[in-house]
Amino acid sequence: MTATNRFFIDFHVIQTMPPSCVNRDDTGSPKTARYGGVQRARVSSQSWKHAMRLMFREYFDEADLGVRTKKIVDMVAATIMSLDEDKSDEEAKKLAEKVINAAKVSTKDAEAKALFFMSVRQAENLAKLILDNETPSTKEAQEALKRGFGVDIALFGRMVADDPALNTDAAAQVAHSISTHRVDNEFDYYTAVDDRAPEDNVGAGMIGTIEYNSSTLYRYATVAIHELTKQIDDSSIVAKVIQEFARAFITSMPTGKQNTFANRTLPDAVLVSIRIDQPINLVGAFEKPVKSTGEGGFSRASCAALVEHSTTVYKDFAGDPERAFVVGQELVDLGELVSLPELLELLYAETLHRLDTAAELSEA
Repeated sequence: MTATNRFFIDFHVIQTMPPSCVNRDDTGSPKTARYGGVQRARVSSQSWKHAMRLMFREYFDEADLGVRTKKIVDMVAATIMSLDEDKSDEEAKKLAEKVINAAKVSTKDAEAKALFFMSVRQAENLAKLILDNETPSTKEAQEALKRGFGVDIALFGRMVADDPALNTDAAAQVAHSISTHRVDNEFDYYTAVDDRAPEDNVGAGMIGTIEYNSSTLYRYATVAIHELTKQIDDSSIVAKVIQEFARAFITSMPTGKQNTFANRTLPDAVLVSIRIDQPINLVGAFEKPVKSTGEGGFSRASCAALVEHSTTVYKDFAGDPERAFVVGQELVDLGELVSLPELLELLYAETLHRLDTAAELSEA
């Protein structure tokens, strides 16, 4: 795909969270940020991407995914033993560490010094390389780690401090989610009763506090399809990746304090737009904190602000997207109204069509 055939898919989500603490800071408080001069609730991009990667495992084969771990020696060693049953566990670990070090990835005590993102296929590449050649070159070992990317590595990238040659540019960007309105954290004072305490004991077995908040969030992500095709050369697989990225971004949920608050919700509204110029984050709709409309709450006011702001941005700066879809009546002015299952099918078909058309033009 050439630069003239590049395109981006932007995802915009309005989602209301009940009392919850899905993403905590180092003190245990819900993460926050200041935007528009006031405090907002915040959920970090890393937190939501982790939830997405977990959901990917329900829709992709393990061989198509990556693993972020320090235990890459064990991962490659297990593959070596599956390919050569005569190798003992100790022999396999020595070979695995040797080929990993050859790729300029540092290890200590049979573990990587830092978390490393590696796909199942890349582990297999390294295992085959060291079994065929017990003195692989750095070039050979690094090439093995540059083939067979997991779809999550292709989407979210890989940063390797030991050697930038192993870095992989991310095709997707996920923004920190922030509330569309001002938020003040609250505290829940709780007590726990000792079930075996004497009947005349009126004290609590334990007391404590949990900090939480509730909010309507604006969530944004974008995928550069032309970047994704650099790592995945099959258009049908790319289309599948986009479909499952959409599903995971829209429906996944970080699990912080999930048992305490049972806070899992689905979005109030979704906008997905296809652009060929650049991705556009529409968070500016909420630089001025929205006010609750009473009957419609923050959700309806947030949707109205998103419609107004995006219309202005399209008119004054960027132009309309190539195509746009919305889930939720509140955003119907911005695109074709569809259900989530319909959206997923349309994204698959649209991605496949554009990639195949680009391929035909490049061959002409």
